[in-house]
Amino acid sequence: MAKPRSVYCCTECGTQQPRYLGRCPGCGAWETLLEEPVGGEAEAVPLVAPPPGGAKSGKAVALADVDADSSPRVATGIGELDRVLGGGLVPGSVVLIGGEPGIGKSTLSLQLAAQLERDAGHVLYVTGEESLAQVRLRAERLGEIPRSLLASSETRVEALAKPWREHRPSVVVIDSIQTLRTERVESAAGSVAQVRECAALLSATAKSHGTALILVGHVTKEGTLAGPRVLEHLVDVVLTFEGDRGTPFRLLRATKNRFGSTQEVGIFTMGEKGLIAVENPSELFLAERHPGAPGSCIVPVMEGTRPVLLEMQALVAPAGYGTARRTTVGIDDGRVALLLAVLDRHSEIDLLSCDVYVNVVGGVRVSEPAADLAVALALASSRLDRPLPQDVAACGEVGLGGEVRRVGRLDQRLREAGRLGFGRVLVPAGVLSEVTAPGAIGVENVGQAVRWLLENAPPRKV
Repeated sequence: MAKPRSVYCCTECGTQQPRYLGRCPGCGAWETLLEEPVGGEAEAVPLVAPPPGGAKSGKAVALADVDADSSPRVATGIGELDRVLGGGLVPGSVVLIGGEPGIGKSTLSLQLAAQLERDAGHVLYVTGEESLAQVRLRAERLGEIPRSLLASSETRVEALAKPWREHRPSVVVIDSIQTLRTERVESAAGSVAQVRECAALLSATAKSHGTALILVGHVTKEGTLAGPRVLEHLVDVVLTFEGDRGTPFRLLRATKNRFGSTQEVGIFTMGEKGLIAVENPSELFLAERHPGAPGSCIVPVMEGTRPVLLEMQALVAPAGYGTARRTTVGIDDGRVALLLAVLDRHSEIDLLSCDVYVNVVGGVRVSEPAADLAVALALASSRLDRPLPQDVAACGEVGLGGEVRRVGRLDQRLREAGRLGFGRVLVPAGVLSEVTAPGAIGVENVGQAVRWLLENAPPRKV
């Protein structure tokens, strides 16, 4: 009998080492090597033999002779999801959906399976975390579920070969990949070796049969996908489900997409009937805005190829004791600290001795520098107690010298702002000659923007 052996696998990059090391030589991460028992090396062959006439290996063809239209995309029926995927699911592709517990991954996957069953047919939903009775109860809460939708409660990969062979599904949903295990690996389910091997077997089967495979994955406390980094290399699309569970908004982003752009963002709201796609997010984010309140400024940001209007809120209060406090939600705190220093240096507003709180309404996270000018105006508005006019928005990047710099796709931003009633938008003065949309007001630096606020925003009436 062969003596069992083990290797040490890195949970970050999947690198294998024959002995334990404090630091992974592959990615440099500390304390990430975990012991995994292994057997003989085996190739990841499909669970089910490919159908006759399938793709033949070992034969090279000219790339120009490949028919790109032979495998058309399958529309999911969920518009925001199709936007992020680039138009729909590609047959034979592997999609990984990750997110925090309770964010809505299982809800989205079940709604997706039900919609595809109505439109395309032959969908297999595999759950390893719930019983079929629990899935049925959740399905009834979400609404009408097709009676022909196939479901299986299974945690062993080899057991999926029979329903895959009998029903030949066009789409298979696995919820979740961390609950599956294979007999080829002796370790427990969820370990590095099990996740890697299960994903490889399922991916090989999906590609040989032209089946779209959707894997649901957990995330770690750092916000990254659980399991080795090699899991992200095995799949074609990596989708991240984001959002604050205290708010109904959910954002779906693509961090990897071999068939489309990674710049698109899908926006949903969580309700009693599950996830609802938001076709016009700007109106939704501004629905509860209170005009006339100081410390509020609207900014048009780009989420993929569409502009979205968000409300930036700031509260400046005298520091009661010790060092002034800085608290930010939805925006990088280092960026806010930079803007505070610029305002203190290039305007007559004292902010460094005050407590500052900045929030992006709706649980959205803003990372692009186009929101700098709006944050600066919100801070100035709160400190001066002068609310911005109701029809004013701002968009521009602020440099360390106080200058306001240009941002991309300004015309699209201005048109979206004008559509929602914001007829005046403060923009960098250097781009006024290039802007065709109406309502642009040029400002050269932060000091000029603050002076414009003093001239056009009267003190608040108490």
